[in-house]
Amino acid sequence: SLTNVQLEKVLHGAQLKSYNFNLYKSDKSKNTNIKLSIVGNGIKKTNFLRSKLNALLEGIFLTRDLVSEPGNVLHPDEYAKRINSLKKHGLKIKIYDEKKLKKLGMNALLGVGQGSIRGSYLVTIEWNGAKNKSAPLAFVGKGVCFDTGGYSLKPAKFMEDMTYDMAGSAVVVGLMKSLALRKAKINAVGVVGLVENMPGGDALRPGDILKSYSGKTVEVLNTDAEGRLVLADALTYTEEKFKPKFIVDLATLTGAIIVSLGSEYAGLFSNDDKLSDQLIESGKHVEEKVWRMPLNKNYDKLIDSKNADMQNINYVGGAGSTTAAQFLQRFIINKTPWAHLDIAGMAFSKYAGSLNSSGATGYGVRLLDK
Repeated sequence: SLTNVQLEKVLHGAQLKSYNFNLYKSDKSKNTNIKLSIVGNGIKKTNFLRSKLNALLEGIFLTRDLVSEPGNVLHPDEYAKRINSLKKHGLKIKIYDEKKLKKLGMNALLGVGQGSIRGSYLVTIEWNGAKNKSAPLAFVGKGVCFDTGGYSLKPAKFMEDMTYDMAGSAVVVGLMKSLALRKAKINAVGVVGLVENMPGGDALRPGDILKSYSGKTVEVLNTDAEGRLVLADALTYTEEKFKPKFIVDLATLTGAIIVSLGSEYAGLFSNDDKLSDQLIESGKHVEEKVWRMPLNKNYDKLIDSKNADMQNINYVGGAGSTTAAQFLQRFIINKTPWAHLDIAGMAFSKYAGSLNSSGATGYGVRLLDK
């Protein structure tokens, strides 16, 4: 017979699996979301677990909803508003718009969004659940609400999938909601860069040079290697402002990670063995698996630029995911323990999994919560 704890978990799994995104279907009768409640003896005992699992469920469903929304609905302006509405759960939210970002010198992030009629934003989400003023755990997410590739235009086929290019940020937002709902006894901060990457009269050109928030300059050889530009500014800012214990960033960063790991593992790149081990263990525990990939200073020469401090792609080809991670590492200035999760193969699924329908998976929320 199932114990109460096992039963709660089975029901939690069924609810996770029942998710579907039918907001834009005229016929709502096909809704499969299950509402479950348990009756019987000894139920009270598991209420703590149930409220924890329900908090997690709400966070995951928020992540899936955000990832599923089309680019014409969830553009950066709307996304910033939706994050702001989470204040009601006790989260402290600060929105930096273009004017503020210009003043701060976040020209890498702003560069990506400059071709769009929509705004570009950096949003910080703070949860202070610890009794003390201990350093927070930091989570940083790439929020490219739609990625055409800019002037380095993507092929038309499957470009519609690029509405998912903000999945890293959605994981951060869903996680922060979960932590607030379950009143987690930690200090945590989520930081997301929200932009839309469009070709336009004002868009970034290949060959342009940007000065990042860190002061380092980047030659943009490919406008479709844009996520790393957004994360570059977000990472340096997070490290400097919040002085966190560690930083985990999440991004649908490279197609190359799908070539190497498919849709079974997220790529993990890190400057810290302990943090890596914790992520690997947590991943095994909740079946959101990560596989550690190499970083090495010898890769640096592949992203050194003749005209600036670095270039945003490896022109020679090869090691696409590693050189992207190597690029990000240059923006961790003070050696803070850092891990980068490339979730390009994990954020959405063409076929259903054991805990998700096809479409947005919410991958990363359970992993980081664990």
